[in-house]
Parts: sequence; C-alpha cells; structure tokens
Amino acid sequence: MGLPRRVGDAAELRKSLKPLLEKRRRARINQSLSQLKGLVLPLLGAETSNYSKLEKADILEMTVRFLQEQPASSCPAVGAEPLDSYLEGYRACLARLARVLPACTILEPAVSARLLEHLRRRTASGDSVDGSSQMPPPAPAPVPSPPVPPGSPGLWRPW
Repeated sequence: MGLPRRVGDAAELRKSLKPLLEKRRRARINQSLSQLKGLVLPLLGAETSNYSKLEKADILEMTVRFLQEQPASSCPAVGAEPLDSYLEGYRACLARLARVLPACTILEPAVSARLLEHLRRRTASGDSVDGSSQMPPPAPAPVPSPPVPPGSPGLWRPW
C-alpha cells in the first residue's frame, strides 16, 4: 500500500484504520481491567472464582474502594529523626505485608509465616531502635518471581 495521492485517499485510509485502532484500544482496556481484577480481588480477600464475571464498572469500583481504605502515606514531621521515619515506614510495610501475604499464592503458607515472624522479630529486637546504628538494616534478598509462561502477554507498557 503506497502513500495516499489525493485527499480522498487519506480520508478513506483513516476510515478503514479507525475500526482497527478502536479494536486495539478496547483490547488494551479489557486486558488492563483483567489484570486489575486479578490484583485487587486477592487484596480484598475475595475468592476469584466467585467473581469470574464482573462488569468493568464493578472492577473499577472495587479498586477505588480498596485504594480509599488504604491509609494515606504520612510524611515525616519536619524535626523527625531519619531513623524514626525509617522505623515508621518499616512497621507500616510489615503491617501491609501481614495483610497481603496470606492471600498470595506465591509462597507456601509455612514460608510466609516464617518470613513474617522473622520480620516482626527484627522490629521487636530493636536492631536499629537503640540508636547505635544510624544506618537501616540491609534489605532482604528479593523473592524470585515465577517464570512467565510462553505466549502470555507479560508486562503491559503504554508505549
């Protein structure tokens, strides 16, 4: 197909491409909503099999409700010590992890429980609370994610 030579050809080309572009846009929206549903339902503690047929508006409403229930991130006070801010963030992260981790299927329940207990002991033991060390403890090694099966869409990128 060559470049359009007349104004009528350009208009005709636009007319023929518009349905294809719209179809792709709708497919992207539906795929994103499906991913959003897969992310939000476990966080709400809802069984995904009970919600196999949700309307798009239901998925968006559940997401909005979930985000509204999340505590607003608080900025540390102007005179607060960096260590205090770090501990507050660590505790908030631990509390969120304790809510979310049991609903995830990535880790076995025993491993999940051991991980949470270890993190709680680190907070309770005062490793960085006594002020002897101003540096936060090293971050734990990342948990490897399961391999992506071939043919799956992977990570959506807007470009």
